[in-house]
Amino acid sequence: MSLPPLVEPSAELSVDEVRRYSRHLIIPDVGMTGQKRLKAARVLCVGAGGLGSPALMYLAAAGVGHLGIVEFDVVDESNLQRQIIHGTSDVGRPKAQSARDRITEINPLIEVTLHEERLDSTNVLELFSQYDLIVDGTDNFATRYLVNDACVLLGKPYVWGSIFRFDGQASVFWAEYGPCYRCLYPEPPPPGMVPSCAEGGVLGVLCASIGSIQVTEAIKLITGIGTPLVGTLMVYDGLEMQYRTVRIRKDPNCAVCGTNPTVTELIDYEAFCGTISDQAAEAARDATISVQDLRRMLDAREAGRDDFVLIDVREPHEYEIVAIPGSVLIPKDRFLDGSALADLPTDRRIVLHCKVGGRSAEALAVVKGAGFADAVHVGGGVLAWVQQVEPDKPTY
Repeated sequence: MSLPPLVEPSAELSVDEVRRYSRHLIIPDVGMTGQKRLKAARVLCVGAGGLGSPALMYLAAAGVGHLGIVEFDVVDESNLQRQIIHGTSDVGRPKAQSARDRITEINPLIEVTLHEERLDSTNVLELFSQYDLIVDGTDNFATRYLVNDACVLLGKPYVWGSIFRFDGQASVFWAEYGPCYRCLYPEPPPPGMVPSCAEGGVLGVLCASIGSIQVTEAIKLITGIGTPLVGTLMVYDGLEMQYRTVRIRKDPNCAVCGTNPTVTELIDYEAFCGTISDQAAEAARDATISVQDLRRMLDAREAGRDDFVLIDVREPHEYEIVAIPGSVLIPKDRFLDGSALADLPTDRRIVLHCKVGGRSAEALAVVKGAGFADAVHVGGGVLAWVQQVEPDKPTY
């Protein structure tokens, strides 16, 4: 369905703006009025990473008059494979500042406001209230539910995208006209069930495919042209090069936008989504060692003063990138389905690790539940090991 334009047009376009946006102006559906609406629009992009990079660049190029960026992270070398708004010289810089500089180079005629802070329940409503539309470039469930609920409470349209490996999804959630994110996903997946991009990877160019769709939807909403993805989930398979759409219906029992909502104010979204399960958190309590502890244990084992088995619960392709010396690879899924338990020695202590600690905590819960009471896991995982013990090794 077509929707009314999101904003009123600005008073006029300057000569420089007419020159710059001429290819828009000669599209009948956009024209001068549509471009004036883009100029008048205030769009907030949550994140300047994989999806935020192409989204911010194309929003700027399109002439959106005021862009806001919520981002508190710094540029890491591993970002450069997909976060094309940043360059090699930006490594170590705040992402928001790096993104602003690139945007200004693309289009100096627009305004950019930086919000260099972590988005949470204490600031989201005040930030979102300053903008007409929210573009979500985040990669975690807690922030997605936070963004959705804030948009519902404020009546703002929410342009959502998601990427993983070769697959992407996009939609527009706007409770005034259709379903919200909770209508599609009423509950977050169990902790540890869905790997993040940092754990599972993402094809860099997939960010451009989904990010550009998000900007297309934003332009349509601002100008009131076309049929936006309200009530429609677009699914993209990069390997098969196929797009398909799935209809999403508004859930009358939705906790936030339903007939009798139970979520009428913002909640603790980290607790709602959980980073690890309750069982993993309980297992890790008083059973977490540091990488320095592990280093001493490995030295003692080498000298014959200690004996234990160090198990890496990551995936084989991760193990190939970097590994802690002396570790044995048994992927987490083998612990979750129970098949790994038969391979564990009963006469030696079990020490588990993963990339940062989340997956090893989940495996630890299984191991302790099977009777290995003295098992422990390594807080910070292999990334902490490289940072503190073997800094010459690569990270990912």
